[in-house]
Amino acid sequence: MSKVIIDETYCKGCGLCVDVCPQHILKLDEHKLTAKGYRPAVLFDESKCTACTFCATMCPDVAITVVKE
Repeated sequence: MSKVIIDETYCKGCGLCVDVCPQHILKLDEHKLTAKGYRPAVLFDESKCTACTFCATMCPDVAITVVKE
């Protein structure tokens, strides 16, 4: 099983990770805003994550870390 860690301090809600995820398990949080006023990305089904790291590679702000377990 893998784990995706999204650092909301750096996430600006651009949605690039959401677009690139082949499993379609990332979305922008509709109910939360960061301190900077952005809607952060959130992983909503960790069990489907394949640890492909596309999201982390695509993130322009290096806000995503993928841990392969």
